[in-house]
Amino acid sequence: MLDYTPKEYSKREALSINPAKTCQPVGAMYAALGVNKCLPHSHGSQGCCSFHRMFLTRNFRDPIMASTSSFTEGSAVFGGGSNLKTSIKNVFSIYNPDILAVHTTCLSETIGDDMNSLISGTQIPDGKIVIHANTPSYQGSHITGFSNMVKGFIKYLAANTKTPNGKLNVIPGFVNPADMREIKRLLKAMGVPFTMFPDTSGVIDAPMTGKFEMYPAGGTKVDDIKDLGNSEATLALGSFASAEGAYDLEKKCKVPAKILKTPIGVKATDDFLMAVAKLTGKEIPAEIEEERGQVVDIMVDCHYHYHGKKVALFGDPDLLLALTEFTISMGMIPKYVVTGTPGDSFEKEIKAMMEEAGIDGKVKALGDLFTLQQWMKEEPVDLLMGGTHGKYIARAEDVPFVRIGFPILDRSVHSYMPITGYKGALRIIELISNALLDRQERDCADEDLELIM
Repeated sequence: MLDYTPKEYSKREALSINPAKTCQPVGAMYAALGVNKCLPHSHGSQGCCSFHRMFLTRNFRDPIMASTSSFTEGSAVFGGGSNLKTSIKNVFSIYNPDILAVHTTCLSETIGDDMNSLISGTQIPDGKIVIHANTPSYQGSHITGFSNMVKGFIKYLAANTKTPNGKLNVIPGFVNPADMREIKRLLKAMGVPFTMFPDTSGVIDAPMTGKFEMYPAGGTKVDDIKDLGNSEATLALGSFASAEGAYDLEKKCKVPAKILKTPIGVKATDDFLMAVAKLTGKEIPAEIEEERGQVVDIMVDCHYHYHGKKVALFGDPDLLLALTEFTISMGMIPKYVVTGTPGDSFEKEIKAMMEEAGIDGKVKALGDLFTLQQWMKEEPVDLLMGGTHGKYIARAEDVPFVRIGFPILDRSVHSYMPITGYKGALRIIELISNALLDRQERDCADEDLELIM
């Protein structure tokens, strides 16, 4: 592996080594999958679509359906308009979705395809819908793509018909289907009428029935997306993935928006539930209070496993904002925090948390894993937490590793196990405690072996 002195690697500006992100269309495709009977459509080359599908398939262990405009060399010269028109006709004829969600790629964005004009000039079958979002891969990250696709649905579909529905809108952010299920469980336990959008539960984690379903029963229904503009308020869980969609809905339909952290850990979950209670007037039931008490109890019982341990965190910004807050509340020291998604607000919020807790740490937005590893070489940590690609750093630096966030390509079942809510907090504590205990037991075994030798 490349190894630079701190002065050398700190000068890198145009080069990113192992970026802690992937491209916008991955997030856009995932958001579109959270809509019932929706087929994501990649306006670009077949290779781009194949990569994005493969990436999501490997993470979720479920076949990801999407179509493509199949650009050729001619498309790169003359534009992709004819490809899009032909593909829209073929998709509705062969695969028959209710709605087609088009996202752009690097090539179509570089060419400068006018998506509004192309779609409005295409013959769309009666009763069918085509929407789009601009998602150039050379800007932002998959989190940006998720946000842009959410905004695209709201732009095309949401409306205020002056008929209040009494519901609460929830934009869950880029989280696993299990996390969406957990958030919905908490809302149902409080008796709150709501619409979650997008909602990949029942789509990405649909059960095996023995029969192939192109469009599983899950996902937010199109009529519910249209009705978002009649709701009482919108809760955006995660300022990077969800906030812009909530603000666009507020601007378009006058639905008040409230931005919260992704409900990971005790405080973030507390804030989510209290916001729901304040907006709806519903009380938090005893069963949820009991779950919170269990988390606090296990934090006390296991504090000696992780208290005072230094941890390096990397991944998506919304995950890290909540996870940094949670690890600090556990008595851990988040020494390094790195996201590949750009955003000055991310660094400001993390630094504020560190300063309040008296932690001398480093934080970087639009960072990469090479920078993180160099920091860890300068001053080692006790634990590394993040997606699959961190395993190479963990091996090289001999540090325990907890896989959390996106992507997790070398483990299964994780997308069925929530990390949100109080139940999710218990799982995070379990993962951290077990990783540190395994290291402690290994070190003890090594010491015993040395004594024997």
